[in-house]
Amino acid sequence: MTTTCNPLLLLLAPSLLSYQVNAFQSGVRSPARCTALNVLTPRQLQFWEDVDDGLVDIEKFYEAKGQSMERIRTFCERARGDLPLPEPATQGHQPSEEHVDGLTAKPFWEVSDNVESFPWANKLEENAHIIAEEFEQQLFQKAEEDESALFSGDSAWQSKVMGTGWSAFRLQRLGVWNVENCAKFPKTYDLLKKLDIPLAVRGVCFARQTPGSGVGAHTDGRNFILTSHLGLKIPDGCWIKVGEEQRSWEERKLTTLDTSFEHSTGNPTEEDRHVLIIDFWHPDLSAAECAGLEYIYDLRNKFESGEIPFRQPRAKAEPVEEEGQGLGGLWKALTGGGD
Repeated sequence: MTTTCNPLLLLLAPSLLSYQVNAFQSGVRSPARCTALNVLTPRQLQFWEDVDDGLVDIEKFYEAKGQSMERIRTFCERARGDLPLPEPATQGHQPSEEHVDGLTAKPFWEVSDNVESFPWANKLEENAHIIAEEFEQQLFQKAEEDESALFSGDSAWQSKVMGTGWSAFRLQRLGVWNVENCAKFPKTYDLLKKLDIPLAVRGVCFARQTPGSGVGAHTDGRNFILTSHLGLKIPDGCWIKVGEEQRSWEERKLTTLDTSFEHSTGNPTEEDRHVLIIDFWHPDLSAAECAGLEYIYDLRNKFESGEIPFRQPRAKAEPVEEEGQGLGGLWKALTGGGD
């Protein structure tokens, strides 16, 4: 059973989770698109107009450096639902509308062996003891209270996708560092900042998998973000499967995956499994493309929080085909029913 979970859809429209999960419970990625005729609302039009306006300024800046934004423009077209879903690169790959064309796609990445693309990875592993020791200290302090107080599920939809055995303690999310949480892990925070990891929109967190639990097969569909797990406490027998390949974690070593591949985990032991999760930009992206994606998702966050006031869009609202996933489907789902 495979769940295709789109993070943007889940973040902003959790009530649609049951529809999204059920649509992909067959375990086969359907080429059909979840469609319905809807009218693009003024708020949705405003969002995409603001995206276009902001990308123009970014394009002008990076054109002088010889960097193109063509793939990000295509990303926007597909996210709006104007282009079909991308084709999977290989078995187990399940890309979504949130997709950048032409990026290398493979289930696992050996980041510590590639200094050119991942200059921070070796340094992180060399200093992993700093993170592990600080983490152990926090667990020890919480042990007299309740270790679960350090961890919590993000929300009901998160628990439905990840399972009740998975929980997180977030240091950074959506580009924003959690000051209160980082204060509990000052050495970890300082190290991550010094390494200058190209952190992407999802962020950084400690993750716990409780004994006898696992995360079912799922994919977020985003091929432009890679995810590293730094092993902190890995009982023998824990596993992670990405695509058709299954591995285990190693303590104080990085296990790196592309979460646009179907992936799942298991902890069949009697102890908790702990890792530090770090999301970062795909190395095939240019600086211009990273800047474009950062702008799009930052704007999305501002629209979600209400920071961007409503204005009448320049374009006239027209009927469009609604998508079941992605930024296009997201904004139809989020604002199509009213306020």
